Amino acid sequence: MNNFEDLIEKEYSNIAGIAIRKDNHLIYEKYFDGYTQDDALHIASVTKSIISILIGMAIDKGYMKIEQHVLDFFPNYTVKRGEKTIQNITIANLLSMTAPYKYKSEPYTKVYSSDDWVKAALDLLGGKGSIGVFNYSTVGTHILSGVLTTATGQSVLDFATENLFKPLAIKAPTNTTIQNKEDYFAFLKDKYVTGWIVDPKEVNTAGWGLTLTTRDMAKIGQLYLNGGVWNGRQILSSQWIEDSTKVQSRPGKLTYGYLWWILDDCYAALGDGGNVIFINPQKKMVISIASRFMPRAKDRVELIRKHIIPLFE
Repeated sequence: MNNFEDLIEKEYSNIAGIAIRKDNHLIYEKYFDGYTQDDALHIASVTKSIISILIGMAIDKGYMKIEQHVLDFFPNYTVKRGEKTIQNITIANLLSMTAPYKYKSEPYTKVYSSDDWVKAALDLLGGKGSIGVFNYSTVGTHILSGVLTTATGQSVLDFATENLFKPLAIKAPTNTTIQNKEDYFAFLKDKYVTGWIVDPKEVNTAGWGLTLTTRDMAKIGQLYLNGGVWNGRQILSSQWIEDSTKVQSRPGKLTYGYLWWILDDCYAALGDGGNVIFINPQKKMVISIASRFMPRAKDRVELIRKHIIPLFE
C-alpha cells in the first residue's frame, strides 16, 4: 500500500483523490496534495457521462425518445437553405458521437464567446460528413443540454438535482459563469473550483464544466454497477445502463457507448487531466479518480489495470 501511494505522489502528481468501492462498500479512500473528501474538482469530460445518465432518466420518464430528431426540440431554429443532413440527426447520434459537424477542429472560442451556446453548436451541426461515423465533439454535446432543458421544462441542474444528486446524497453544485478566456483557464487550473458552468442562456454545459467530489463520482459508478438501483429505489432503468455501456460506435480500435467508453469487459467515464469513473462489473468494483488539470496526464486506465485492481480485488 505504501508503495502504491508513493507511486501516485511521484508519477501521478496531479491526482487529488482516489475512492474505491467493492461489493457496494467504500473500501479505500485517499487524498493527495492537501485535498479532502469534501473538495470538488472539475471532472472535465466525465461531465458527458453524467449527461448520458440524465438523458436516460428523461427517456425513462417519457420526455423524449432515443431516435427522435434533434431539431424536434428546437422548433424555432432556422435551417439554412440546402441543409439536409442536420434534419436527420438523432439524439442517439449525439450520444454515440456519430453526428457530423462543419469544422475540422473544434471552434471552442467561437461557441463559448457567443451569447447562445446551443444555437452556436447547432449552427455547426451537419454539413457534408456522414451520419454514423464517429466524430468526437465537446461543443456538439452541449446541444444535449438544450434538448434536456426543452424536453423537461427544467434547467439541467434542477433536473439533475431532483433525479440524480438528491437520491445519491450528492451536494448539488451551483451555477457558475465564465465571462472570458481568463475565467475559462482559471476554472481549469485553479486548485479549488466549484459549481457547474452555464452559458449566457443559463444552460449547463454537457461536454465539460461540472465539479464533483471523488466520493460523488464513486457513487455514480456504484449506481451503474447496481443496475440503476440506489438504497432499494430504481432511479435509472437497467435498460439504459445496458444500452449506454454497450458498443454504439467505434473510434478506431476503441469502442464507445452513449457518452461512455467501453474497455473490454469494463466501461468508464474519462475526462481530461485524468478524471475517471471506472466500472468493473465482474469484480464488482468502482474506481473513481479526481485530478487537477494537467495536459497529457498519464494514462489512468493503465494505472487502474496494472496497480489498483491487483491490489484491491
